[in-house]
Parts: sequence; structure tokens; C-alpha cells
Amino acid sequence: MKHIIISALLLSNSSPLWAQEDTVTAHRQSLTISGYAEAYYQYDGNRPLANQRPGFVYSHNRNNEVNLNLAYLKASYTTAKVRANVALAVGTYMNANYAAEPDVLKLVYEGNAGLKIAKKHDLWIDAGIFASHLGFESAVGKDNWTLTRSLFADNSPYFETGAKISYTSPGGKWFLSGLLLNGWQRIQRLPGNSTPAFGHQLTYRPNARLTLNSGSFIGNDKADSLGQMRYFHNLYAIYQVNKKIGLTAGFDIGAEQKEKGSNKYNTWYTPVLIIKYNASDKFSLTARGEYYQDKAGVIIATGSRNGFKTFGYSLNADYAIMPNLVWRTELKNLSSKDPIFVNRNETFKTNSFSVITALAVSF
Repeated sequence: MKHIIISALLLSNSSPLWAQEDTVTAHRQSLTISGYAEAYYQYDGNRPLANQRPGFVYSHNRNNEVNLNLAYLKASYTTAKVRANVALAVGTYMNANYAAEPDVLKLVYEGNAGLKIAKKHDLWIDAGIFASHLGFESAVGKDNWTLTRSLFADNSPYFETGAKISYTSPGGKWFLSGLLLNGWQRIQRLPGNSTPAFGHQLTYRPNARLTLNSGSFIGNDKADSLGQMRYFHNLYAIYQVNKKIGLTAGFDIGAEQKEKGSNKYNTWYTPVLIIKYNASDKFSLTARGEYYQDKAGVIIATGSRNGFKTFGYSLNADYAIMPNLVWRTELKNLSSKDPIFVNRNETFKTNSFSVITALAVSF
């Protein structure tokens, strides 16, 4: 990604030259402007009348039309002790994921500020709106191995709002973060809810080829009168076998109280495996297999006998036209135990097959 970078040296005009040179590193400021846009066309074999993918799909969710999934413009400011990010965005991703947010907050993709609190350690406190600490996928398509998001990514937070303290060890092998959040993918707290949520992230990178990550969410995401505690854990590993082959494996599990004060819980879980093959510097193939079970409908409510029990398979082909421009195409199939997918005749099927192609550019 190319950036427009504005740097400034805050130096006193009365300081001698040698003193100015010694303070260059400490006082350097950097303002970076960047952007991203991803346009796509998708065809769902069920041809839904509303041209809308199933309700549990929150990214690339429009069918049989050329549309914009996500486009944003971002400004990042960094110094040795202060950092901040502001990004405004539009697209079908924003429409789907920010539907519950009021007014102008529907456009805020990111907005946060941070302060380094230790002189000799990489220890920061940040507050605001962030990308989620859960999972290995983000809303930015170019940063993911597959064109569309996994069932897990679409049904766990893409973003979060709150405050966090984070530490990165010398050499970058360890990253640890503790979070205080407004809720499960929320900017503004749910009306009637006064309880904070909590989370953690622990990442270990022993070398350039392996990443191990653990993340969690604990909190009530309903009104205080309902008060059903939710416990969620995300675990994944990314391993670059060699220059051509990479593997990602993840497993996520959640539990939520059946009712306030209950010691009984509804659970859901999802495993996923992704294999990427880099045929060349410009062309790659990626295969994904996944399963999502949510019998009680905590996250994905179907109203069917067995709830949401769905296998997913996809095959992805990427071609980098330019270093900052990639063309992507994906074949994807979802197969459910119960008939939960609506076709054009308003009848239900157990299968959903789709083809999608996208063009993503970053600058």
C-alpha cells in the first residue's frame, strides 16, 4: 500500500544544529493518509427475490448486482508517545454491520487515540472504535486469504468500542491486550444495558512462519433486565509451511445463559481450516472448509428443528494485477442440515451455492 506521509520535526529555531539532530527521532511526527475500495458482483444460485444473501451474511451480502462492499479513507497520526486513527467508510458491509448505530456513527469505520505509558517498554493505552480483536479475518478483503468471510467472521464482532491496554515484547514475539468494551460489536451501548464487557488477546509469534492467537469476550449484550452473560473464546494458528503453502486453522466456541441468573447455557461452536497455495508472485489459490453449529440460535436464529448446523466449502483464485490492485474470484457452497435457504419461489432449500468476483484497490 502506498501512503501519503507528512512528517514534521518540532524543533526550536534557537536550538543549535547538533541539538536539533539529537532530537529528530524523539520529535518526529507522521500523518499517513490511506484508502481502500472493493467492488464486487455476486450470483446466488437460489436467486432470492430481494437480491439479498442469507441474513447471517454481513459482508458481500448483495446478490446479482454490481456493488461496493467497503470503501474507506483513513488518516493515521503517530509519534513516539501518541497515536490516533480516523477512518470513514461506505458500502454494503457498513450498511449491514452498522445498522444498529445512530446517525453519523454509521459511517465511522475506525476512530481511536492512544498514549504510550512506559518509557522503556512498548506499553499503550488506547480508546475509541477499533477493528475487533477476535479472529484472523478483517473487513478489508485484501488482508484475507479468501474473498468472502468465514461463517465465524460474519457472526462475531468485526469492530468494537472501548478502551484497551496492550503490551508488545522486545522483538515482537509476544502481544498481550486486555479490553473494556461497550458490548458485542457495538459503538453505542444497547439501551437499558449498563454493564461493561471484557476481553483479552494473547498472540505468540516464535518466528516469521508461525502465529498462535487466543482471544475472548465476556459480557451481557442485552438489557440489564434480561442479563444473559455471554462467554466466547477464539483460538487460531497461522503457519507458513514454505514460500508456496500456508495453513490457517481456527476453533471458536461460545456459551450464553439460557436466562438471567441461570446455570444452564446455550452453546455454539465453529471450526475452520484454510489452505493457501501461492503459484507465483501474482497468482494464488485458496481452499476453505468450515462448520458452524448454533442449535439454540444464540447468534444465528433459524426457527428450524435442528437450528443452524451448516458446512461451508469455498475455492478462491486471486490475481495481483498490480501491487495495489487484486482481482479475486470465489466459488462457495453452504450445506445445512435443515432447509433454511430461501429461493426465488419462496421455498426453503438445504443448499446455497454462490459465485463472486471482486476488484480491490488500496492506496
